Amino acid sequence: MSIAKIYEFLFATETKIRTRQSLFWLSLGLLFSLAYSLLALRKAFDGDYIVQDDARQHVFWMSRFIDPQLFPNDLIADYYQSIAPWGYKNLYRLVATFGIDPLVFNKFVPGIVGIVMTVYCFAVSLELLAIPFGAFVTTLIFNQNIWVQGGIISGTARDFVYPLFFIFIYYWLKRSLVGVCITLVLISWFYPSSILIFAGALFWQLWRFDGYIPRLCQDKLVYLFSCVGLAVSLVVLLPYVLAAAEYGPTTTLEQARSLPEFMAGGRASFFNDDNPWEYWFNASRTGIKLAPALVPQLAYLGLLLPFLIQFPQGFPLVAKINPKISYLKEILIVSFGLFFTAHAVLFKLYLPSRYTARSLKVTIILAAGIVLMLIFARIKNWAFDTQPRSKIKSLIALASIGMLLTALMMFPIAGSNFTNTGYHRGEHPELYRFFQQQPKDITIASVTTEASLIPSFSQRSVLVAEEYAIPYHWGYYQPFRQRIVDLIEAQYSSDRQTVIEFIKRYGVDFWLIERSSFTPEYLEGNRWFSDRPVVTSQAIANLRQGKVSAIALLKNSCSVFEDPRYIVLDTKCILN
Repeated sequence: MSIAKIYEFLFATETKIRTRQSLFWLSLGLLFSLAYSLLALRKAFDGDYIVQDDARQHVFWMSRFIDPQLFPNDLIADYYQSIAPWGYKNLYRLVATFGIDPLVFNKFVPGIVGIVMTVYCFAVSLELLAIPFGAFVTTLIFNQNIWVQGGIISGTARDFVYPLFFIFIYYWLKRSLVGVCITLVLISWFYPSSILIFAGALFWQLWRFDGYIPRLCQDKLVYLFSCVGLAVSLVVLLPYVLAAAEYGPTTTLEQARSLPEFMAGGRASFFNDDNPWEYWFNASRTGIKLAPALVPQLAYLGLLLPFLIQFPQGFPLVAKINPKISYLKEILIVSFGLFFTAHAVLFKLYLPSRYTARSLKVTIILAAGIVLMLIFARIKNWAFDTQPRSKIKSLIALASIGMLLTALMMFPIAGSNFTNTGYHRGEHPELYRFFQQQPKDITIASVTTEASLIPSFSQRSVLVAEEYAIPYHWGYYQPFRQRIVDLIEAQYSSDRQTVIEFIKRYGVDFWLIERSSFTPEYLEGNRWFSDRPVVTSQAIANLRQGKVSAIALLKNSCSVFEDPRYIVLDTKCILN
């Protein structure tokens, strides 16, 4: 194939997906997405006891769909079931009717989500710049971004936002009212808070600005489109607005400032005023999350688009960019508005970062794909627009494009942390099997990190565990926090009566301890304890004074399971 033919193949214009040219590049994009998902699946099934980090919170309780007798009267399971969006939990419920374990299905969800996301990312990119090769480059960058950072690996409700984000933008660009309305309904089923972004974008489109003066849009089609979309948004959001919060109220700003959990280094670290840049730009809860949007390195090019489009003579491909690319600007305006609103009304809109993290990522990477094509086209023009045409220039131009593409495709190999899955491997299978053999209604008390894995691997209830210490709904976290304080006090108390009262109050059946847990160092080096400074300080003081806790005295006589690290005590023995 001649060099001219290669350029013609790369820069062919095509507005439709169902053509040979578009389907070729879309298939190539899907191939990469599938390859990345297979890398993740290999890690997911590299052992019998492996669970994704967020699935420990949001999926473990779904074992109830297989066996309704699991987790009876369990505060943790009931809470996470109550906050799960309707569509998300019913998707897992549907799969469970076929006998598929939710935690097994959870490992396949990212690959499925990735395929849908890739198709619509390609479609949106093709709408903005009708060059299939450019759409492929965009999908490749986006896939690398989300797989290297675990953007869709958890299989939880938030992972469905990316495909729904692209689906909404696609039908919005196509002016498909039915498509937009269906997407709004789907978003309300899977991640309701994102509707605020899309509804805000539809509302923003109703206005035109004469200088700084807003005026209603005079385009009747735009007016009708936006008003119907806003009406649907209102209808699907009403159930969430009117429903009484089962575990409300939301934690207030005053409460959060008084809790160590929200301070720097805490379980829900939020207030970190020492580093304003990190606080506003990159922090996972408070920042706009700019840095995650700039991965891989070629994504930085997206920041150049507003400048490059000012020079159509230097970059002729600018003329082919769809004017509706301004829709992305409108989404960003609304997202930043919600971001600052969420900061102003903490924590009524939950975390501010959720309103900009995905918007930034989607818009910057879509822009990066377009900028790459502008650069590629500029390189091509440099080689072909000169007379007489130079074969050496043509080869140099083609080699330059090839090197950039190779660098992009090699990113997964160069990145040591590619396919960041966040999977946790259970290292104590005998412990999990021991608890599985116990009655389904038992409650296990433990301050160990292993307690966060027991509900997923043993399907048994724990009284508390660090993974579930999410302090945003006070109706849940207040009793949960009290349980932690009472547990630490009981485990390190030398008064046996305190232990007995704790067991009876919470109906504890087994007590899981670490062999090293009765040392000051164990308490001092654990965030789980530092969030409880008063009771932890008292426990440390008791240990330093040589006081032996009642549990430590009973760890041999009441032991029913032991391995090199853990001991399980039967509370019936303790009571007797």
